[in-house]
Amino acid sequence: MLTCKELTEVITDYLEGRMSFGQRLRFRMHLALCRSCRRYLRQMRLTIQALRRTLSELPAERMPAEMRDELCARLRSLRPRESD
Repeated sequence: MLTCKELTEVITDYLEGRMSFGQRLRFRMHLALCRSCRRYLRQMRLTIQALRRTLSELPAERMPAEMRDELCARLRSLRPRESD
């Protein structure tokens, strides 16, 4: 089973559907037992929705690649809080 740290490292792969069946199974088993990681996953989904909504309201100008890479790196570095 994954640790919380391992889950945060692969959460983007999970959200983007880039996991094998076995990886998804281990991911979901951890979620079933860890409230903090479920909350972290929920926060990630809400953040993605908010970003999509915000970006859809911006003029149709492309985000510079450097800015996009920085944004992605910062989102990937987010970590869940300690267990309740």
